[in-house]
Amino acid sequence: MSIHVLDEASRCLNCKVPQCKKGCPISTPIPEVIQLMLQGNLDEAGKMLFENNPLTTVCSLVCNHEKQCEGHCILGKKGAPVHFSMIENYISSAYSSKMVKGPAPYNGMKVAIIGAGPAGLTIAVILARKGYKVTIFEGKDKIGGVLRYGIPEFRLPKSVLDDFEYRHLILKEIKIRPNTTIGGSITIDDLFRDGYKSIFVGTGVWRPNALHIKGETLGHVHFGINYLSNPDSFHLGKNVIVIGAGNSAMDVARTALRKGVRKLQCFSRTETVAASKHEYEYAILEGVDFVYNKIPIEIVEEGVIFADTIKTEDGNVEVVPGTEKLYEADSVIVCISQGPQSRIVSTTKGLDANGRGLLVTDDMGHTSRPGIFASGDVVNGSRTVVEAVAHSKLVAEAMDEYMQSLKEEVN
Repeated sequence: MSIHVLDEASRCLNCKVPQCKKGCPISTPIPEVIQLMLQGNLDEAGKMLFENNPLTTVCSLVCNHEKQCEGHCILGKKGAPVHFSMIENYISSAYSSKMVKGPAPYNGMKVAIIGAGPAGLTIAVILARKGYKVTIFEGKDKIGGVLRYGIPEFRLPKSVLDDFEYRHLILKEIKIRPNTTIGGSITIDDLFRDGYKSIFVGTGVWRPNALHIKGETLGHVHFGINYLSNPDSFHLGKNVIVIGAGNSAMDVARTALRKGVRKLQCFSRTETVAASKHEYEYAILEGVDFVYNKIPIEIVEEGVIFADTIKTEDGNVEVVPGTEKLYEADSVIVCISQGPQSRIVSTTKGLDANGRGLLVTDDMGHTSRPGIFASGDVVNGSRTVVEAVAHSKLVAEAMDEYMQSLKEEVN
């Protein structure tokens, strides 16, 4: 593999104005990293990657590279771009085993992180580097959030997250409280009471959006985010319909086929799919059958009744009357995105949310209540992993500035 990676890295033009870096939401110094590796400085290249992006190993596997770094590579204009995803994964994987550094000297201040998804993990690592004592409160049994419970094993091996937990959390003495939901027995006010100087909320979006059509409560109907959390607990049968055509729907469809489903139809309400080109192409290759311009009208025991759709001049999608037709299925999986849970907002005074239930913040993650910060999907809705990491880097700096101002007030 290393010979192949070196060959690919040698294709880099080392542009003076690298478009690949501009295309990366977190501004990964791609040419510098590649040149360091080619010069034999693999450890320096790895250190540069991790200092810029604590989740670099994860992002090398799950980023939408075709629209980001690789999609902006100048070589891609007339041929194949440099596949930096492969290079990044090789460097970060090789270097991660050497990351054995312990915690930074304690600066005397404690921070609480609610949610161990991409945003929370990024904040935890950055603040731990600055000497804060960090505790992560996670509602599920393991860290990772959507990385572990929303992305299939074949796209992101769980071993990558387990290694992250050891290298970045355990060795840094970051405390983790799994199976702990804030807003129940423990509230945000309890955290402030116990001396946490700042609190970060990165609880993601785990409430599945519903179709709100007749039949959605039937026993053979499931939501995509619930299915991806633990596919082995579901018994779908041989014939499955997935309603939705985004990247999550592709993950659901491809996972179901790997779990024994023999016929899988994925329905889109328009003539295209929202998923990335690569995910769509992999889904077709693996046997997913796409049906376009259909909207569900009713779910019945035998399957789903769909009607044809047509796009109007103003861009809206309308149902074509009289086109209703039953598509048979053993199980139906609804996969039309997610929204946030409301437990923290409902139990915390002074914490504002918008009409969609997302937390209201400024560009640096300050919420409506001093000392509470937020970023990631709970603020912006479902976005990419690297976008959550990029924004969280800014929020971590804002949290550090806030807590240092508290120290100055005391002095």
